[in-house]
Amino acid sequence: MTLSLVSLLSRDITALWLLLKTRADEIMHQDIVPLCAADIQEQLKRRFAYLSGGRGQDGSPVITFPDYPAFSEIPDKEFQNVLTYLTSIPSLQDAGIGFILVIDRRQDKWTSVKASVLRIAASFPANLQLVLVLRPTGFFQRTLSDIAFKFNRDDFKMKVPVIMLSSVPELHGYIDKSQLTEDLGGTLDYCHSRWLCHRTAIESFALMVKQTAQMLQSFGTELAETELPNDVQSTRAVLSTHTGKKDQAKEELRLALKEGHSILDSLGEPLAEGTVHSVSQDQLDNQATVQRLLDQLNETEAAFDEFWAKHQQKLEQCLQLRHFEQGFREVKATLDTVSQKMATFTDVGNSLAHVEHLLKNLSSFEEKSSVAVERARALALEGQQLIEDRHYAVDSIHPKCEELQHLCDQLTTEVGRRRGRLGKSLELHSLLEMSMKWCDEGIYLLASQPVDKCQSQDGAEAALQEIEKFLETGVENKIEELDKIYKEYESILNPDLVEHVQKVFQKQESMQEMFHRRQASLKKLAAKQTRPVQPVAPRPEALSKSPSPAPGSWRGCENAGPEGGALRRGPYRRAKSEMSENRQGRSGSAGDEEESLAILRRHVMNELLDTERAYVEELLCVLEGYAAEMDNPLMMHLISAGLHNKKDVLFGNMEEIYHFHNRIFLRELERCIDCPELVGRCFLERMEDFQIYEKYCQNKPRSESLWRQCSDCPFFQECQKKLDHKLSLDSYLLKPVQRITKYQLLLKEMLKYSRHCEGAEDLQEALSSILGILKAVNDSMHLIAITGYDGNLSDLGRLLMQGSFSVWTDHKKGHTKVKELARFKPMQRHLFLHEKAVLFCKKREENGEGYEKAPSYSYKQSLNMTAVGITENVKGDAKKFEIWYNAREEVYIIQAPTPEIKAAWVSEIRKVLTSQLHACREASQHRALEQSHSLPLPAPSGTSPSRGNTRSVKKLEERKTDPLGLEGYGSSSLPKPPEKGKGWSKASHSLEAPEDEGGWSSAEDPINSSDAEEDGGVGPTKPVPGKYTVVLHDEKGGADATDALDALALSSGDVLEVVEEGTEGLWYVRDLTSGKEGWVPASSLSVLLGKSNSAQCLSSSESSPGSAVLSNSSSCSEGCHASFSDLQA
Repeated sequence: MTLSLVSLLSRDITALWLLLKTRADEIMHQDIVPLCAADIQEQLKRRFAYLSGGRGQDGSPVITFPDYPAFSEIPDKEFQNVLTYLTSIPSLQDAGIGFILVIDRRQDKWTSVKASVLRIAASFPANLQLVLVLRPTGFFQRTLSDIAFKFNRDDFKMKVPVIMLSSVPELHGYIDKSQLTEDLGGTLDYCHSRWLCHRTAIESFALMVKQTAQMLQSFGTELAETELPNDVQSTRAVLSTHTGKKDQAKEELRLALKEGHSILDSLGEPLAEGTVHSVSQDQLDNQATVQRLLDQLNETEAAFDEFWAKHQQKLEQCLQLRHFEQGFREVKATLDTVSQKMATFTDVGNSLAHVEHLLKNLSSFEEKSSVAVERARALALEGQQLIEDRHYAVDSIHPKCEELQHLCDQLTTEVGRRRGRLGKSLELHSLLEMSMKWCDEGIYLLASQPVDKCQSQDGAEAALQEIEKFLETGVENKIEELDKIYKEYESILNPDLVEHVQKVFQKQESMQEMFHRRQASLKKLAAKQTRPVQPVAPRPEALSKSPSPAPGSWRGCENAGPEGGALRRGPYRRAKSEMSENRQGRSGSAGDEEESLAILRRHVMNELLDTERAYVEELLCVLEGYAAEMDNPLMMHLISAGLHNKKDVLFGNMEEIYHFHNRIFLRELERCIDCPELVGRCFLERMEDFQIYEKYCQNKPRSESLWRQCSDCPFFQECQKKLDHKLSLDSYLLKPVQRITKYQLLLKEMLKYSRHCEGAEDLQEALSSILGILKAVNDSMHLIAITGYDGNLSDLGRLLMQGSFSVWTDHKKGHTKVKELARFKPMQRHLFLHEKAVLFCKKREENGEGYEKAPSYSYKQSLNMTAVGITENVKGDAKKFEIWYNAREEVYIIQAPTPEIKAAWVSEIRKVLTSQLHACREASQHRALEQSHSLPLPAPSGTSPSRGNTRSVKKLEERKTDPLGLEGYGSSSLPKPPEKGKGWSKASHSLEAPEDEGGWSSAEDPINSSDAEEDGGVGPTKPVPGKYTVVLHDEKGGADATDALDALALSSGDVLEVVEEGTEGLWYVRDLTSGKEGWVPASSLSVLLGKSNSAQCLSSSESSPGSAVLSNSSSCSEGCHASFSDLQA
């Protein structure tokens, strides 16, 4: 149908265009003259010949040659042009009869008459019928002309007769007076200038008509050949362009018509005046010509208007079609997007709150999609209207309208179907929720019934009535038949929901079974008859026995503990308190007590699951109601500039947390609902996943800062309004932080009631792990606040501890002013203990609110743990300990807030140093085995040391206990200990001087008081590489010295070279007298060398490269570093 309409319309337009072309061709091919009056206007103004408009008796046009003295001087070209133009003016019919020439030579000479006649006869371009010559009127000239004409008649022989006339009356015999002008005695009204003006105007108008016809023909061709565009913009541009050209053509037509009517009025003035002069035929012909041109212009304009109307209708319908098609594409894309999003609404919910949230989302989705549906329906109505208006593209419009209507109906039906499914799901979850609530209330009822009161008949009957009354309430709250539920809700049941229904039903069956057992027990107690009491004399052996308490009471006393963290459920708190109060006095069986503990464990598990589901729902609500809306184009105008591209900053990794809990952790928790005591294993298996909270907490300061800047943004207010939240977004952004701290409370409660269960160890381990994560999160929050550290904190290893301390410095190598300042007021420093270094930072409180008020830490110094030693006890203060560096070159006295904190730090530092010691021992043993072929192994240790060497042995044992230097056993080029701060950025050799904060305090004595100093003695002196003389004294001898003498065969007076220090307090020495070499303990070496000065010592330039010793002893004092200079020769 559309093709036929288009074809018909095209035929109509083509026919109209052909009509327009025909009209234009008629105009262009008529009145075509070789010359125009405008072209020879100057020649015509000379008036040597003119066309007066008179006619002969047979209608022949009359051309008059008036008396013109300079006739012979007219150029031939001009003469020929004038004659050609004059002969072209009459119609072809009149010109075919032949022209009558009237040559007026009355005032001329015969000689010129002859020349004029001959010239005219030779140049006349048209047919001649008659030539009338008015000869000269003078006597002499007349006589001469008569004679000359007779004798020269042959010269005037022409195809037409030439008649010589002597007077004007004779002329009237050939031509009527009404056809002659006044100068020839006629009455014909003729004005040469007016004639010339009319001829110029008529010809100009004819040219204008011709050009207009050409323009219309060209424009019509363009319109007919224009192809319809395929888009709205192009169609609108074509319509606008064609309309502009049409208006221009119409304006030119209007001007041409106006010009034609003006000329016609000018030609009609003589007729209107009604003068006595007759009107010439040429004037009448001119009027007819102009009128004919005007009629043709009117017909052309009418044809053009009709053609344009059809063409405009076609373009306008094309524009309507393109608008409809564009709208269809947009609406179709929108409906497809809505349908795709609709397809995602497959979830029927896993809880009552979840279903309510899904219904709210569906309502919001329906509200948003209704805009697209209404637009689609409106577009379909527009298409129907186009069809009713007989649009040429009906076949294209009609299917699109039907498709739009179908999509709208389909979407509406699907929304209704999804709403019905969610309604059924809401109904089912409400039933399950009621059943769960009924079961919880029943469990609470069983837990709240005191067993001791039920031992009596009245108590048992009361408890039995209470149970029966409660069971009556189950008619409306419990699931009666599982198959009926499956059949009624078959359309929405999925495996997860079926499993949930089964669990609820199993819980209900289990609870009912518990009630039946309790009923049976109570019925037995209620039916029990009271037997009379008969006095019986006690047996003698019974008096000496003391009654033992029932096993249940002992267990009840053991299990009774302090109240844990309060949970949200009120019945649980009451059950717990009543069970704790009644347990001590309960004399029931162990089974009843275990049942009570199981009830409490279920309460804790229910609390964990309920809060977990609510937590997941809240996260989903935030992600869909806020985070997703930040990408919604319809909400972009509400988002302030400061929020653009800041979604990751505001929400952190909340989406990652949600997916972990929703897809993994919640489902695993639900599997533990029947065995709550095994929930610890669930936590342990997912402990690594809980590390995601550290990332969230580290981002929290940035998130809260952004929230404070943009909390007034209309976007948040609009989202909160749509979600119907009473609290703003910042309260929900705090949920993950609150949740990770909630787990440890729930685990404590679960552990409290699972002490003798299978999963108790897992629960304890899970609780410790959760507490460790909380500590790691807290430490990381402090760690990210460190400023000024140029290195990578991750290179320092795991952060073990952090805290604030008072710090004094006591540097042995340095300016004396540093030592003096060390005794003044301490510096306040925040220490970060890593596996590889300890960082000293200055705590700086920040002004602000929330997380912006959190302190920052300015980095001051770092100590490499491979060069660190500690002194656990400092004289005068149980809260102080020492950290010293590079063999006590730098000493930092640390005062903890409490002795407990000090003990924790010392213990952790010792663990780090011990781990380093084990690593060094393994490396040293490996190197010693490799070099055993070139150097002897250390001498074996002897018997227990003597009294005189007790202190040396004590120091050696301490060195074996604590980390030592990193030197190998037989390395010829031992590595130097790392300098303080080597490998760590911005390390300095001393802390800044104590700050001038407050007054002096004599109680905080910074004197270094190690364990050795408290004993009141000075430990063994430390040797240095060089040459010494062996000095033996019996009172200083001992097992180590004896072993050294036996191994090296030393004797008093031998020269001994101390080469280098190894590990575990051993020195490699060489006997220069005997040439023997070996390892000797430092304590034995001190005994062998004594105070002798007989040996020559090596200079410092000759010292072994391994002479630098890294001391990590945990109890060395200042006295341990006495120089051996007094032993050097």
